[in-house]
Amino acid sequence: MNTTTIKAFGTEAPDADLKQLQINRREATENDVEIEILYCGVCHSDLHFAKNDWGISVYPVVPGHEIVGRVTKTGNKITKHKVGDTVAVGCLVDSCRTCNSCRKDLEQYCLNGWTGTYGGTDKHLGGPTFGGYSEKIVVDEHFVLKVPSHLDLAAVAPLLCAGITTWSPLKHWKAGKGSRVAVVGLGGLGHMAIKLAKGLQAEVTLFSRTPGKEKDAMRLGADKVIISTEAEQMKSVSGQFDLIIDTVPYSHDINPYLGTLNISGTLVLVGYLGELDPTLNTVPMILGRKSVAASLIGGIAETQELLDFCGEHNIVSDIEMINMQDINDAYKRMLKSDVRYRFVIDMASFKN
Repeated sequence: MNTTTIKAFGTEAPDADLKQLQINRREATENDVEIEILYCGVCHSDLHFAKNDWGISVYPVVPGHEIVGRVTKTGNKITKHKVGDTVAVGCLVDSCRTCNSCRKDLEQYCLNGWTGTYGGTDKHLGGPTFGGYSEKIVVDEHFVLKVPSHLDLAAVAPLLCAGITTWSPLKHWKAGKGSRVAVVGLGGLGHMAIKLAKGLQAEVTLFSRTPGKEKDAMRLGADKVIISTEAEQMKSVSGQFDLIIDTVPYSHDINPYLGTLNISGTLVLVGYLGELDPTLNTVPMILGRKSVAASLIGGIAETQELLDFCGEHNIVSDIEMINMQDINDAYKRMLKSDVRYRFVIDMASFKN
């Protein structure tokens, strides 16, 4: 298969900074769309994968799965996109498309294993897939999404991960007018959960461990802020919520939140991957038919639904734009939660 060598930014070892690399992209096949990358969001997963925090990284690693760009070439079987279109690519670039999950538009739960935008196995070239910290990407048409042209394209990028990660459980558990939704944590995921839940006309509450976030939470669309370390405040919302979206990215105690769920309510974990500590107390679950669940991203159809919804309601992420060369400093700031609320790389800084 013919390939092109392009510039990318990545790392060759878990203890090394990201730097400029050369990678190969395949030439567009008849089913492919070639995309010049304009903006790429920076996700906590990028940092974890670069540092091999999950023990699954194959080097070199080129992160980035919140991609917005412009179509520069299409294969001869392409029908949905044309040269010049503004498009997006999220966390998935392939799946088997034949299993029960894929047939239900749940490619993120592909029973034969989906292919990640980075860190997956490239079935065309072999080796790992490379993500959006690069000049361009070539993706099968099925996994390329349309972007509403009137939205701020840089601020659209985080919708491809932070947005869909919170949208998918909101839709699955039927958040909407008349429902009460709470969000745990005000970060990249949490700020999108508030915006989207409010867009769906739910009543929205933010749980925060510390005061000081009330003004920003209200600006984003929250109706109320509850300090979860204050017993009286927690008591005031006992039995209220139909759905809690927990976006905290580290092990934490979820037991205090179970008491705030309504009968048949559900707490959904979207931020933390691993074992929770302390142990889950099932008593309030059994006595109130309450559930603790978890959710990944969404499938392609659901991600397109999100982008269309955001276009209709003019919803995008709150971002801080950075140059590609500043990514290592951005990672350090992410570890300190020093971003409101998502970094986005202006890829023009890299090309120039």
